[in-house]
Amino acid sequence: MREFQAEVPQAELDELQRRLESARWPDQLPDVEWSYGLERGRLKQLAEYWRTSYDWRRFEKRLNAHPQYVTEIDGQRVHFIHTKSKGTPLLLLHGWPGAASDFLELIEPLTESGFNLVIPTMPGFGFSGPTTATGWGVERIAKAWATLMEQLGYEQYGVHGYDWGARIGPALARHAPKKVIGLHLDGFLAFPTGDEELTDAERQRLSGLERWNSERSGYAQIQATRPQTLAYALIDSPVGQLAWNLEWYDDYGHRVGVIGNDQILDSVTLTWLTGTAGSQARIYREAQSSWTTLTTRCDVPTGLAVFPSDSTVRRLAERELNVVHYTEFDRGGHFAALEVPELVIEDLQAFFRNL
Repeated sequence: MREFQAEVPQAELDELQRRLESARWPDQLPDVEWSYGLERGRLKQLAEYWRTSYDWRRFEKRLNAHPQYVTEIDGQRVHFIHTKSKGTPLLLLHGWPGAASDFLELIEPLTESGFNLVIPTMPGFGFSGPTTATGWGVERIAKAWATLMEQLGYEQYGVHGYDWGARIGPALARHAPKKVIGLHLDGFLAFPTGDEELTDAERQRLSGLERWNSERSGYAQIQATRPQTLAYALIDSPVGQLAWNLEWYDDYGHRVGVIGNDQILDSVTLTWLTGTAGSQARIYREAQSSWTTLTTRCDVPTGLAVFPSDSTVRRLAERELNVVHYTEFDRGGHFAALEVPELVIEDLQAFFRNL
């Protein structure tokens, strides 16, 4: 385990600038807007901001203001942020296409309120670098995080996760139930079996699954089946990688700009500079069975934070989780730690305070 600072050579930033200047653009049919995919005008606007105004060194300085480390677990390099106080150890788990830096807005408030924060970057993402072997799915990552917390000397700790973190968190709690004192998740999805009698409110909450099947699942199906083929395009074209990620950040055109341009480009540029777009995609192949497979029930006390776009139904989640805390918010979305960090902070504090 050694200390780490982000220090990207200027030559790599110059190469990114060159590629942005020489980008080739496809045509777009008139009047289709977002219905055929990411709207070209939106992408051009953000790509131009990336080329002319975005400042990677600002983000690098912000990241380096926090203690960072790299270590090796199960043959894989792992990058993580580790801030210390005198209170509860708390593991923060990100999703696709993010990194530990997704939680930068949470670090100072949570540390000041007494949490020791451990924020790892998933294998295959960002400064953890590309994965070097197959098999890095939900269970293996969960075991890696248990090993990390053991190496850091934490006997017990809380866990928070969103997106893939909301799948890995419960797997970690099942793997080490005596060590995980509480589990807090947002974006958690428990699929209906078809046998439930759902209320109108529950059907409305699950309506996002219909949009997922009809409109939004394409990226996941490609990454779950042919990630290597996709990787050639993402690794070679910064505009292509930006488009692949931006569609999610802009909620498929339904909430354009709710995540700030700099926040989006912090994540996209990190992925570009570390060459991890392809290995990030691989988690969908490695862990695809975890999407719909009903797992062994997790009895660790669990809190769920539910944002307007989440398809989280408490009654379905309770088949898998010991839900003792449930909060529905009227604002925010999938990337809550980026969009409404104050709500995530408040709910985390309330959940662990009650524990």
